[in-house]
Amino acid sequence: MTTETQANSAKKIALITGGSRGIGRSAVLALAKRGVSSIFTYNSNQAEAKKVVALAAEAGVTAIALQLDAGKPASFADFADRVKAALGRIGAERFDYLVNNAGISSTATLASGTEAELDAQFAVHFKGVFLLTQALLPLINDGGRIVNISSGLARFAMNGRAIYGPMKAAVEALTRYMAVELGPRGISANVVAPGAIATDFSGGMVRDNPDVNKAVASHTALGRVGLPDDVGTVIAGLLSDEFGWVNAQRIEVSGGIHI
Repeated sequence: MTTETQANSAKKIALITGGSRGIGRSAVLALAKRGVSSIFTYNSNQAEAKKVVALAAEAGVTAIALQLDAGKPASFADFADRVKAALGRIGAERFDYLVNNAGISSTATLASGTEAELDAQFAVHFKGVFLLTQALLPLINDGGRIVNISSGLARFAMNGRAIYGPMKAAVEALTRYMAVELGPRGISANVVAPGAIATDFSGGMVRDNPDVNKAVASHTALGRVGLPDDVGTVIAGLLSDEFGWVNAQRIEVSGGIHI
């Protein structure tokens, strides 16, 4: 990265939901290496959030952790106020990049899925993304960027993902509408769709179960499961000026799974 690019990036601020672990954590730190400060959310694990704040500081940028349950839209107005206060601590009034990453797992099938689980998935993955973005729009700079996190499961189907996959597909459709409606403000909106990633998501199934890990690798063209940094670095890159003309696109980051 050139000195000029670093100087430009140092003025940028990202807001990332679910930034204390997994892909969100990787995105916060990948952006930190590019000189981008972050406000990120965590749901319950404050200790891990503090570790991310410290690692960002080591990279020379500010990271501020705010608690948020992305499935409780009634709290979003208060959250927007807390974001304003956090921006003040960074010396800014608005931020530039929004990454809607927070998510919860579901292994429901068509036969086993319950209304309660359907409602919980909808609250986080669609309603939460829609209403949180809406609440934060006044705080996003014109010319900013939005990245919504989807899943390879929006493209291909697997047993046990009958709720989760379609919810992510809905997010992909929503992203295109964001791109249309926010275009006049110069705000782009894109999707990053990870494949199977070795994190604690779904109880660490891909990361910790050797049989699952091997099975995923066998269906992936590059022969292994994904790592958080495989995705976090793509998110950071997509938010950079070099990708400023990319809009309303779905970028799958899966190593070529199920092709």
